Amino acid sequence: MASPPTPSAAGTGREARTHASRTGCQENAAEAGAAQRFPELYAPGGPFAGPELQSLAADGLLARFHQHGYTLPGIPASPQLRARAAAGAVPAAIRQRVVAGRMTAAWIYGCAAEPDRLALLVDAKRRVSSLRGTRGCTLHEVKLGPFDVISLGGLMVSSPLRTALDIALHVEPERAVPALAGLLARPQQDVKLRLLVRAIEATPRVPHKRAALEKLALLAPAFVPRGAVDVEDPVDPPDGAQHVAEVLRVAHLESEL
Repeated sequence: MASPPTPSAAGTGREARTHASRTGCQENAAEAGAAQRFPELYAPGGPFAGPELQSLAADGLLARFHQHGYTLPGIPASPQLRARAAAGAVPAAIRQRVVAGRMTAAWIYGCAAEPDRLALLVDAKRRVSSLRGTRGCTLHEVKLGPFDVISLGGLMVSSPLRTALDIALHVEPERAVPALAGLLARPQQDVKLRLLVRAIEATPRVPHKRAALEKLALLAPAFVPRGAVDVEDPVDPPDGAQHVAEVLRVAHLESEL
């Protein structure tokens, strides 16, 4: 009587690889399922109400992330995550028509505390009247160029250079100077003091240019003496930071992070 065939080494290897592949697929599916069951951000109404979120945070199951949102403990804050949190606070109907800017953008980049109200920029080419009733937001009608906006976490955000320029020009010194220091201190933001000074000097017909330079002088008095600098090649940038970057031949952020 013939004895049963013994599995070859090749067959055993194939079986092992097949089993490992199935195990890996199962683990990936489990991780994907966990990610779907436990999203990174929780806001009132999806799937928990505000008091339930507060209770979960009190029990240590969630951590307070921003004014109206929570996240799982241990998840590091990142610009992408902050942008997603800000996007959740912007009405869906206008989310693709506005740009998070000024101190809201500074918070997204990790250079300022979360502001009480979202600062949203609206390009002057768009109609602003239909957005006037937006709650919890401050709208600013501005002129934006292609280099002034990036896509981050599902939200359009003013680029680091445009953010620094707007903060220097339009935000009071108590909040502006720390935020500018944070933006200038982070090399990944690609905001250089020399470029920012040039951008301010090159901005036409803005009444706050002198005050903006004085804010920068608080950070680098030797570089910005008496809040004024000489511009060798003055420009008249109709599209904001874009033309300043082109004149100075500085590559700047314009893609999704």
